[in-house]
Amino acid sequence: MTRFFTLLLGLLASTAVIASDSAATALDLTGNWVGYAAIAIFSAAYFLVILEEQIHLRKSKPVLVAAGIIWMLIALAYNSHGLTHVAEQAIRQNFLEYAELFFFLLVAMTYINAMIERGVFDELRNWLVVRGFSYRSLFWITGVLAFLISPVADNLTTALIMCAVILAVGQDKSKFIALGCINIVIGANAGGAFSPFGDITTLMVWQKGMLPFWAFFKLFVPSVVNFVVPALIMHFALPAGKPAEVGGDRGSELKEGGLAIVFLFFLTIVTAVSFHNFLHLPPVFGMMLGLGYLKFYGFYLRNKTHATATIASMDMPPGSDGKPGFDVFDNIAKAEWDTLFFFYGVIMAVGGLGFIGYLGMASAYIYGELGATTANVLIGLMSAIVDNIPVMFAVLTMNPDMPELQWLLVTLTAGVGGSLLSIGSAAGVALMGQARGHYTFFGHLKWTPAIAVGYFASIYVHFLING
Repeated sequence: MTRFFTLLLGLLASTAVIASDSAATALDLTGNWVGYAAIAIFSAAYFLVILEEQIHLRKSKPVLVAAGIIWMLIALAYNSHGLTHVAEQAIRQNFLEYAELFFFLLVAMTYINAMIERGVFDELRNWLVVRGFSYRSLFWITGVLAFLISPVADNLTTALIMCAVILAVGQDKSKFIALGCINIVIGANAGGAFSPFGDITTLMVWQKGMLPFWAFFKLFVPSVVNFVVPALIMHFALPAGKPAEVGGDRGSELKEGGLAIVFLFFLTIVTAVSFHNFLHLPPVFGMMLGLGYLKFYGFYLRNKTHATATIASMDMPPGSDGKPGFDVFDNIAKAEWDTLFFFYGVIMAVGGLGFIGYLGMASAYIYGELGATTANVLIGLMSAIVDNIPVMFAVLTMNPDMPELQWLLVTLTAGVGGSLLSIGSAAGVALMGQARGHYTFFGHLKWTPAIAVGYFASIYVHFLING
């Protein structure tokens, strides 16, 4: 247990090194009061993050405060030694890493919100609800769709959409809802592990240049195994029969321009990949160009809406007259700002702890003594308890000397390890609220052994086909 907490602290405390020209002047503050205070501040902040659902304090707030105080302490320590620009250079480097992630995610979130506003996902949900599938068919359909949609949409949105289907058709079968939600969480997390866009952790690995774009797809088969194995075990516990009828044709939920926005999102992904692979530019710039696609199409859609509106409604905001109005900035405003600021706090706070001097200590123990395979498997298990984003950021900034096989392994384990517990991923936490009373922590925990079988089976398959 002591070693586990040592490993946990080491991972959370490690981060980016400063540029080589200032490395020689970096101070070792690990034994200084500044280092101890920084660890205490970050630990307290992260404890509040873990208790978010209980105390209803948004997770971005404590880490934002922690990041500011930690870098303030670092600056005071360096200024007292006359090193006034070393800390400045380090914090700029950390902020640049965050800025690239921020704008990439902002564009992706804007597209997802635009598709939600245009009714794309509502149309998919209604199509499934009125088809009269059996419980077992719906279990597999929603799980497979979660697996296939999450590589391009975030796993949180994917899980919420599929859970809406489960709730709509399984109102009288609590057991079906619970198993369906567990399956959706596993499918969404597994689907995100083999795509550079599927999860924040895979995005970080790709943007950092640890793996080329197409290398991630080597994890497709291990990800399938991670999803299918526990699903097969849970299949035999599902109720037989079909759910009661939920009504006839609900009509189309798809608004004008919905499919065009789906196409533009695909084009944006292609643009980002092309910027990275062919132009050797950061993919975030391709995503920003893709936001331009959406803005121009939004201009066309907005003008078309006004052109077809009645004279009486011409001075009303788009959509207020019941017609399908569209405003790109409305979708930008609906981005998950708490999540984006949480990323800022984590990256900057963990960055400060690493700059203090914990990077070498953690890297030497985790990857030196334990070995890459053991360390990467433990990182996946840890991500079920601690958010996988700071864990993966720590690994990336420790930058251990690993072959592609091991970078793929840690990408896989960090992506799917959160499925082991309901609190291990954003998808699980969200579904506990959406399916309250049906999908619970202990209900998920009951199936953790089956999920663990899938976890270790996927690791075995990874070494079998990629080793």
